[in-house]
Amino acid sequence: MPSSAPLAAANLAANSSFAGAIETDALIIGAGPVGLFQVFELGLLEIRAHVIDSLPAVGGQCMELYPDKPIYDIPAVPVCTGQELTDNLLKQIAPFAPTFHLSQEVAMLQRREDRRFNVETSTGTRFISTTIFIAAGVGSFQARTLKVDGIDLFDGTQLHYKVKDPSLFDGKNLVICGGGDSALDWALHFVGKAESVVLLHRREDFRAAPASVAKVKALAEAGELQLITGQVTGFDAADGKLSAIKIGAADGITRRLPLDMLLVFFGLSPRLGPIADWGLDIERRQLRVQDTEKFETNVPGIFAVGDINTYPGKKKLILSGFHEAALAAFGAAPYIFPDKKIYMQYTTTSPKLHKILGVDSPVFD
Repeated sequence: MPSSAPLAAANLAANSSFAGAIETDALIIGAGPVGLFQVFELGLLEIRAHVIDSLPAVGGQCMELYPDKPIYDIPAVPVCTGQELTDNLLKQIAPFAPTFHLSQEVAMLQRREDRRFNVETSTGTRFISTTIFIAAGVGSFQARTLKVDGIDLFDGTQLHYKVKDPSLFDGKNLVICGGGDSALDWALHFVGKAESVVLLHRREDFRAAPASVAKVKALAEAGELQLITGQVTGFDAADGKLSAIKIGAADGITRRLPLDMLLVFFGLSPRLGPIADWGLDIERRQLRVQDTEKFETNVPGIFAVGDINTYPGKKKLILSGFHEAALAAFGAAPYIFPDKKIYMQYTTTSPKLHKILGVDSPVFD
C-alpha cells in the first residue's frame, strides 16, 4: 500500500501558525453536483461542512460546460439542465447551511499531530478539519487558450473563452473559434442577435452533436452565418482595440477577417494541481480509493468521490458519484464521532432526520 509519508512528514510545527483557523468536521474540495450532494449526506449524519472550489460559482463541470444542455440520467428526473440540477441541489442542502469558499483552491494540506488536517487555500483561508472529501471532478478547469503572441492583451474585453453575459455580444460582428458543442451552440444562439457570426474551425469536420452540425450547415447555406476552415495566425489592432484576425488556410493564403469580438472554445484542460503533492495514490490523474465501502484514499481521513476517484468498475456518472458520497459520509463518521454508534435511518420515516431537515413528520395510517 502506498505510504502517506509526505503528509505525515510535513512540517508539524506549522500547527501553531493555524491559530484562529476555521475548524470544521468536514472540508469538501469541489462544489460540483457530487460535492454538493456530499454536503447533504454528511448533514444527515449531523456533520457540518465547508466547501472550497476554484471556480467563482458552484455547479462544477455542469455549470462550466453545459448549464443549458439537458441531462437525462438523474434518477427520477427525466430531464434537467446543469443549471436546474445545481439549483435543486442547493435547495436540498439548504437546511445544513454549508459555507462556500469560491475562487480559491487548496494550496497546502498537512497532517496535524492530533490527526486532523491543516489546510490553506490560494487566498490564505485556513482550516483545521477532521476529514477531507475530494470531489474535484477531473481537477480544476483551465480554458485552452489561443496560441497567438500578444492577443492575450484583449482577454476579457474582445477575446472571450466563456460567455458570462450573452447580451454583451448582441449587435456585434462575432468570430467563434472551435468545432465542439460549445462553439456550435453559441454560434446557433447568436444567429439573429449578433450583426454577423463567423464560425472558424481548423477542419471541415466537427466534434459536436449531429443535430447542431446540421443546423449550422443549414444556416450557412441560407447565408445566416459563415463557415470558414482555417486557424488564427495573427491579428490587427487599431487604437488599442482588436480590429481583425489573420487566418491561415490550407491553400497557404493568409486572409484578414474584421471583427468586434472573438470567442474561443477549444475546450477546458483539467489539472490536479496541488492535489498531486498530498501523498495520495494517483493512477492516471485520478485518486485510487482503497475500497468501495468507504471510498477512502490511502491517507486515513481523506475520501475521494465522483470523477476524481478510480477503482475497479468505476463509471464516471453523476449518479455513481451520489452513491459514493453516501458511503463516504458513513465512512467518515467514526473519525468525527469516535464514541458514537452510527445507525442507518431513512428520511421517509425517521423523526430525527425530519427534524434535521426542518420538515414535519408525516402521519401514516
